[in-house]
Amino acid sequence: MIEGHVLLLNGGTWEPLTVVSIPRAINLLLAGKATVVEETGRFLRTVRDKFPVPSVIALHHYINVPRRHANWSRQGVLARDNYTCIYCGAVVGSMGKNKLLTRRDMTVDHILPVSRGGKNTWSNTACACFACNHRKGSRLPGEAGMKLLWEPKIPRTSYLVIEMGSGPDSWKRYIEIGQTAS
Repeated sequence: MIEGHVLLLNGGTWEPLTVVSIPRAINLLLAGKATVVEETGRFLRTVRDKFPVPSVIALHHYINVPRRHANWSRQGVLARDNYTCIYCGAVVGSMGKNKLLTRRDMTVDHILPVSRGGKNTWSNTACACFACNHRKGSRLPGEAGMKLLWEPKIPRTSYLVIEMGSGPDSWKRYIEIGQTAS
C-alpha cells in the first residue's frame, strides 16, 4: 500500500489523474480546489486543528491531461488484465484444472508469437492461464481455435500503480482495469 498518499480524480469524470501526498491533498481541499470522496478514518493533527485524512479526492473542475503510457513489463501485463486469462476468462482465485488458480498459474502470452516476429508490446501480449498458453503454443489464436475475450491495449501509467496492488482497496473502484483500460 502507498502509505501517506491520496488518489486524485479529475473533476466531472472522476478519472484517476495521479497519486498525491497527504499534505498536497489537504492543501487542495483547503484551497477549495478539491472535495473528499473517500476517507481513511485517520487524522492529521496540527497544533490547533485536526483534519480527516482522505484516501480519494476529486478536483472541482475538469483538467485536460494528455495520456501517459507505461513501459511494457510482464508484471504490468498481468496487472493490466487483472490476472484474468484472455482466452478462457479464468481468474486468480477461481478453480482451474481441479485446483485453485494462483498468480503463479498466470503467464504472459504473445498474440503473434515471438517465433513469428511478435514483440513485447502492450497490444501483442496478454495474461493467459498456463493451460490456454500451452494449448495455443506458437500459433495465432485463430489457428488454435481460440478467441480473445478483449483487445489488449496500452494502459495508463497511473492505473498500473494501483492495479499492481500498491494502492488501498478504496482506490480500486475508481480505476479502470483489465479490458476497459485504454
